[in-house]
This record gives sequence, C-alpha cells and structure tokens, in this order.
Amino acid sequence: MNRLFAGSKISGMTLSNRFVRSATWEGMAAENGGVTPKLVETMVALAKGGVGLIISSHTYVSPEGQAGPWQLGIYKDELMEGLKKMTSAVHAAGGKVAAQLAHAGCRAAASLSHRIPLLVSDFEGLMNSTGKEMERTDIRNIVTAYVDAARRARDSGFDAVQLHAAHGYLLNQFLSPAYNRRHDEYGGNVLNRARILLDIFRGVREVVGEDFPILIKMNCQDFIPNGLTLADSLQAAQLLADAGIDAIELRCGMLSSDTLSPSRLGINSEEKEAYFREEARAFKKQISVPLILVGGLRSLEVAEGIVNEGIADYISMCRPFIREP
Repeated sequence: MNRLFAGSKISGMTLSNRFVRSATWEGMAAENGGVTPKLVETMVALAKGGVGLIISSHTYVSPEGQAGPWQLGIYKDELMEGLKKMTSAVHAAGGKVAAQLAHAGCRAAASLSHRIPLLVSDFEGLMNSTGKEMERTDIRNIVTAYVDAARRARDSGFDAVQLHAAHGYLLNQFLSPAYNRRHDEYGGNVLNRARILLDIFRGVREVVGEDFPILIKMNCQDFIPNGLTLADSLQAAQLLADAGIDAIELRCGMLSSDTLSPSRLGINSEEKEAYFREEARAFKKQISVPLILVGGLRSLEVAEGIVNEGIADYISMCRPFIREP
C-alpha cells in the first residue's frame, strides 16, 4: 500500500492516512469567535473529502490575542457548545480534528478586542505597534490561557491540540530574537526564549493527559533580519521533543517576510514544490518525533517522495484543500 494512504498514530490518535489540512483563517466565525453553521459545513466537507487530520482555524486563547475579524475563539467556556457541534459533525463524517491554539501578541487587532496588545519586548520600530511589554504576571496569565483553552478543546471533542508558534504570532515572537529582546529568564539564549513554550506544553499535558496528542506548528527560520535561525529552531524543537511533544508541523517565514507568498504563485514544476524540504531534512536528522511538512506541496509524486525518503512523516496542505476539500 502507498504509505501516504496507510493508517498511522500520533500518540493516542489514529489517523486513516498521512494527509493533514493545515490551519488557516476562514473568516467564518461569529463576531465573538463562536462557531457558525458555515464553519461547520467547511469542516465537514474536509472530513468527507478524506483528509486524515483537520487542524482547525487558528483559535484565539484570550480576548487580547485576537488576530482578526471572524476568527474562531476558544477563550471562554460559553464557546464550547458551538465547538462541540463542530467536532461532533466532523466525527460523524469520519474525520479527526485538532484545535490550533493561538495568540497574536503584537499583531493583535486592538480595534476588535478593545484591549491593549501584549508585547514580548517594547522597542522602537516594532511594527509601529503600541502595546504593553509583558511582565511575569502577564506571561503566567498567557500560560494559563493556553492551558484553559486546551482543556476546552479536549472537553469539546477535539482529537488533539496544536500550539501555534509560527508566522510571527506570540509564541514565535518569544522564539525570535527580532522580537524578543528581554533580559529576564524569557529572553537571551534559546532555552530562555523557548521557556514559555515549555511552560505551556507542560501545563497543557497536565490537563489533557498523556495520551491526548499535543502538536506544535513552528518556524524552522524566520527569514527576517535577526530572526530565528535554523540552528536555534532545531534547539527549541529538541527541547520540546525531550519534553514529550507528539508532533511538529514545520513552516518558515513571517507574515511580513517575502518567504510566504512568492513561491505560491509560481509552482509549475515538481522542483518548485515543498520549498522547506531541506529544513525538514535537517529536522528529521535530529528530532525523532513525527514531522508534518507544509509549504508548496501540490503533486502526489512529490508527496510520496517526501514520505518515502523520510524527509517528513505527514504531508500538510491548506490552499489545495480550500480549492478542493
């Protein structure tokens, strides 16, 4: 059997194949972040299409972390009824779904939340952002917000959770020297910059249990001046692997960098696909946990090669599934 279509397991979660729908912003939630029938229909279409694992819209874990309008929320218990309807519908269609837990940090939409954005570091030139540099109390509150969100996800029927530490969102901001200029135990070397991720992971693990999968989406590098490098990303990933992370979804680039858009427009040959494959190869050499690769994957032949050559264990796509679930 083709390995792409063979069953597998990530911790206690059994998957029917090695295809993953990477998280996105659908813009289909209610103004308060609640689930809508349109969002349920979108998730069900993906499940009926047969993708092994659906990773949900990026959900904001606390009000000040909202990134944009009509973003799915998981920041209060009152939203769980809608989330339960969504996961139940996905399961009825034969699918599996993970909740992506996110906080926008300095990229938060204050005009929507009416709250002051939280900054890893406050310095001149930070995206022209205004906000509050996080104190230790704020960091503890963020950890608690992620843990509470994970508990809501599990109790709402999600099959796993994924921590969003890519694309310039808050956890990526902590990892990236371009954003993190702190002088306390959360800044400086990689261990310190990854500390909040490890704090969140351990807190989530305590709440969801050993068999409930915890995934992370992270940048292998930022591709911006003074950004996260591949070497530092590998060190952070090793720390997470040693702590017990169940799978890593690998991506590169920030929302503000040139690495996210140009490649998407010109994928007209197999050579231009999977544009982070070399970084994935480096991760697989060092990190033993399952690796999910996203970015420019379009053809069955390339996907087969990625898995058969051991470059990654799972193939993750977003735009192809938007066009054809």
